[in-house]
Amino acid sequence: MLTVLLLICSNIFMTLAWYGHLKFFQNQSLLFVIFASWGIAFFEYVFQVPANRFGYGEFTATQLKLIQEAVSIIIFIAFAIIVLGESMKWNYVVAFGLMMIAVWFAVAVK
Repeated sequence: MLTVLLLICSNIFMTLAWYGHLKFFQNQSLLFVIFASWGIAFFEYVFQVPANRFGYGEFTATQLKLIQEAVSIIIFIAFAIIVLGESMKWNYVVAFGLMMIAVWFAVAVK
């Protein structure tokens, strides 16, 4: 569970670093946005590296990556809806569901 909590924290910072400027830094120069994103991404690594360190052994590296991608999508969808005001389309829901099935298949099926 610690691994997943760390991945959630990591992906919140990753989403802010990658997409936050679309909402919060619209009038800033690209160079400013790049450096600001790097500063935010530092905290992504502060959580991502321990998540992988603690999770490896309980999960394989492939399973960790798939879990990370699932968490990333969940965080991004929430960010897109809440912060960017985007709507969820049916095909996004289907694609997300298929991704969740893939993660479950990789992690739960032995």
